Amino acid sequence: MKARVHITLKSGVLDPQGLAIAHALHALGFSGVKGVRQGKYIEIDIEGSDPAKVRAEVDAMCARLLANTVIENYAIEIA
Repeated sequence: MKARVHITLKSGVLDPQGLAIAHALHALGFSGVKGVRQGKYIEIDIEGSDPAKVRAEVDAMCARLLANTVIENYAIEIA
């Protein structure tokens, strides 16, 4: 199975990379950009046939290593 994990900063957490991207887009003439939030995308190939068990395992991976749950949110997709 394949797990896709999207990790983003929680709202209210300063995102300096997002600000830098927004400034660069404005400098390139994309004046309609109102804000940018930057995140991470991780794909994990994992053994298993039960999507619920795979999701639980990936959730544990996120909580213990992949995401800083104090300042980041994550969403998991299982395919």
